[in-house]
Amino acid sequence: MKVAAIQINLEFGNPEANRAKVVEMIEKAARELPDVIVLPEMWNTSFSLKNLHEIADKEGEPTKTLIGNLAKKHRVNIVAGSVADRYGDQIYNRLYAIDRAGHVKAYYDKAHLIQQAREHEFLTAGTAASVFAMDGIPCGAIICYDIRFPELARTVALKGAKVLFIPAQWPETRIDHWKALAIARAIENQMYVVAVNRIGSEFKANFPGKSLVVDPWGKVLAESEDQETILYAEMDIDLVDRVRAKIPCFSDRNIKAYSL
Repeated sequence: MKVAAIQINLEFGNPEANRAKVVEMIEKAARELPDVIVLPEMWNTSFSLKNLHEIADKEGEPTKTLIGNLAKKHRVNIVAGSVADRYGDQIYNRLYAIDRAGHVKAYYDKAHLIQQAREHEFLTAGTAASVFAMDGIPCGAIICYDIRFPELARTVALKGAKVLFIPAQWPETRIDHWKALAIARAIENQMYVVAVNRIGSEFKANFPGKSLVVDPWGKVLAESEDQETILYAEMDIDLVDRVRAKIPCFSDRNIKAYSL
């Protein structure tokens, strides 16, 4: 599986500009014939939380149509990062997984909201992990802050996922945590991790990119710098089975020891 991780700057509260940038970058990434293209977190609006009711998607549109048409045009799977998406009075930080035919295979709502950033005042938390197939390969997704909760990534792995996609807006002040946590999630779950961050600045936060692809041994296969770019990597999916057979962590789990 060849992956293309799109690392871009975002315009605060400007969905039209952000959609134009995403289209431009997907068109560019598609020239390299990846199997999967991945976008960062909240790329339609960024964290313009106070006016999300006006600028967020409405029941997945226009994102599902826009990204679906691009996926179908280029015959590529797209993990459409996440977008602010309104359903009635509820707004979700929602990720869509779209296949080569342009169909939505699955969605995932960010489960862990950052109270310090007041996300919980504007967004509704998701309540379910998501596992979906891309070209027959079981994949899962979590979003940004979710990476700090190993039980969520483990749930996805136990459901069969061999690749974990993590779109994010992760700040420079904690960028060492970003890399360490991505590697840890890969090692402990013996799976590939594709972690896609943004660049740019918003309020007092700087976003340095540092998107990365990690293999099941914890080896960093590719890592970006602080610039707008497309990060490419090849993933040998069979390696997941070989690693899990060599060190059978899942079958050696002692569930009785985990009760509080």
